Amino acid sequence: MVIIRNYKESDARALWDIFFHTVRHINSRDYSQEQVEAWAPESFDFDVWKKRMTCLDPFVAEIEGNIVGYTDLQINGLIDHFFCHHKFQGQGVGRALMEHVFASGKQVGITRFYSEVSITARPFYERLGFSVVQEQLVEVRGQKLCNFVMEKFS
Repeated sequence: MVIIRNYKESDARALWDIFFHTVRHINSRDYSQEQVEAWAPESFDFDVWKKRMTCLDPFVAEIEGNIVGYTDLQINGLIDHFFCHHKFQGQGVGRALMEHVFASGKQVGITRFYSEVSITARPFYERLGFSVVQEQLVEVRGQKLCNFVMEKFS
């Protein structure tokens, strides 16, 4: 059973590991080695990551006490980060996180949810009712990556 809870600063390392390994193991299906290395570099200032997570204030998914995913919801409806542990893909973690996002958004009156979604995550977002607004190229550490602005209205 997936439990969703609020972020604690002590979660930062586990969230970095999920981000890093998901990009390197899952997103590598749709992006080149150079692109995934730019997106999730081997060496990254962990203090910058911790500050970023504190600002995002993500929701954390756990199964049997193990952190298996995370996402956030900003007050304007932006879902900035959405990552599920690469070993827990297809086990309902993403759906549980997104349902929590929708419920949390509803509580504060958010009617439009949107995100910049990878090629890899696009089918998942489409299954949950998101539509592509536009395709775009973003530059990350010198590499250009294709992604999609997607939105859903509640």
